[in-house]
Amino acid sequence: MARLHQYVAFLRGMNLGKRRLSMDRLRELLLELDYQQVETYIASGNVIFCVPKTADTKLAERISQHLESSLGYPVDTFIRSAAEVQLIAQREVFPLQDEPDWNVHVSFFSKKVPPKMAANLEAVRTDEDAFRVIDRELYWLRKGRMSDSHVWDLPAIKAIKLPTHTMRTINTIRKLTTKYLAN
Repeated sequence: MARLHQYVAFLRGMNLGKRRLSMDRLRELLLELDYQQVETYIASGNVIFCVPKTADTKLAERISQHLESSLGYPVDTFIRSAAEVQLIAQREVFPLQDEPDWNVHVSFFSKKVPPKMAANLEAVRTDEDAFRVIDRELYWLRKGRMSDSHVWDLPAIKAIKLPTHTMRTINTIRKLTTKYLAN
C-alpha cells in the first residue's frame, strides 16, 4: 500500500454570500475523490486530507473541478503539504506579530510570487500595515481589525494586480496545525 501524505486545501470564498456549504458536505465531496482521513477546520474552507504523494497543482485542479461540477460554481483551491503549513505556522515574519493589537494574515497563491511583485508589495507600508512575501505566501501585518484597513485602497497596491488568492489569519493556521498536523 502506498504511503499517504497529508495536505491542506485552502478554498477561496467558502460560506460567503450565496455559497453556503456545510462542512459535512464539503468532507463528503472530498471523500468522493477517494481522499482519506478528510477533516474540515472551521467553516471557511480549510480541508485536511491524505493521499499518496502527488503534485500540488494536480490536487488543486482535481478538487477545484470536482467542487465546481458538484456545487455549480468555481472554487479556487490552494494546496499546501502538511510540512509547508507547519512551517507557515511557526514562521516569525514580523517583530510585532505577537504583540497585542497586531495580527498577521496569510494569503495563499497558486504559484511563487514573482520577485518584482514581491518587492512592490513589500514596499507598501503604513503605520498599521506591512507586507512580506515568502515563496507562495503573502504575510500581512495589520494593527487593529482587518476591516478597518485602507491599505487595499492605496494606488500602489491596486497597481500590483494580485493574482487570485485566499487569506487566513495566522491564528487559524496555528490552530489547524495544532489540531491536525502536529506530530
